[in-house]
Amino acid sequence: MTATPSAAPTPALLTVDLDALARNYRTLEALTGRPVHPVVKADAYGLGAVECALRLMAEGARTFFVARAAGGVALRAALGGKPVIYVLDGCHGDAIPVLKAADLRPVINQPLQLNAWREAGGGACGLQIDTGMNRLGFRPEDAPEPFDGLELVMSHLACADEPANPMNRRQRDAFAAAADRYPGVLKSLANSGGCFLGDDFAFDAVRPGVCLYGGGPEGRPDDRIAPVATFTAEVLQVRDVPVGESVGYARGFRADRPVRVAAVGAGYADGVLRSHSAAGKGALWLNGALRPMLGRISMDVLAVDVTDMDVAVGDRAEIFGPNRLIDDAAAAAGTISYELLTSVTARVPRRYVGSRAS
Repeated sequence: MTATPSAAPTPALLTVDLDALARNYRTLEALTGRPVHPVVKADAYGLGAVECALRLMAEGARTFFVARAAGGVALRAALGGKPVIYVLDGCHGDAIPVLKAADLRPVINQPLQLNAWREAGGGACGLQIDTGMNRLGFRPEDAPEPFDGLELVMSHLACADEPANPMNRRQRDAFAAAADRYPGVLKSLANSGGCFLGDDFAFDAVRPGVCLYGGGPEGRPDDRIAPVATFTAEVLQVRDVPVGESVGYARGFRADRPVRVAAVGAGYADGVLRSHSAAGKGALWLNGALRPMLGRISMDVLAVDVTDMDVAVGDRAEIFGPNRLIDDAAAAAGTISYELLTSVTARVPRRYVGSRAS
């Protein structure tokens, strides 16, 4: 199956391997021995929440997490009434009628949300306990007594990508103590990294995100996690740059030797971060080799050194994918795989390979 938002040609393309997504789901399910409740927020980290969720449903997923009510509404419209969909930022403003109309469950994070939900008639919902991240959720000592409609109690690990960090154990123990106040309610703590911390972090269900989409649990490649997204772009032009001339804005690269340069049709308007230009660490995979980016990333084009290579217009360069793993590409850009995935913009077509069903 393939899908793109437009038939118009474009040099950049994001290919999403739904079979690899399914393999990662099964890996995390086998590793934890618990139900996997996928996090598909931010449009499944930029890969397409509907397409990803449909395949994950075919693998057995029945509960999903989104960040915003709007994401939940779109997902409900596509998936129908079967799956449970939680909204992580809860209910605020005028969200409650929207949540109820789409049968979405808010994750209640603070007293005002709890009061508003009850005043609107209540219903199935989740509750977040803040065990040390100081982001969203009730502090353990302020958590409410059990109440009707509560189906899930959860917390979020701040340092799960650092297995030796003592914060993990402190959060785990704080969550276990707080969650004991809610007998019979589903308990969930482990995010992607948490799935790899051991059985006592898994509780009743796990909520992975980035590991489903190809990022490693510790911010570096992991052989257990298959690449899912491949971001490529075509070579638009190849030219020779003599000694003394420069490439790109602000003379970001100056040739101290004859250099052959390929202009590749992707830039920061497509989601290629300008930080790839920093310190000469940016690189991409082209015709069987990892080649350095040259100069500054511009809006629509980047330059790559193809000296002594056989490269032609129309060849495809891999910005990240199975040959340039996303965690390595992220490290070179001074960021994390989450940001690379979610930065690929809407003007880049998504093409899906594999099928919705296993």
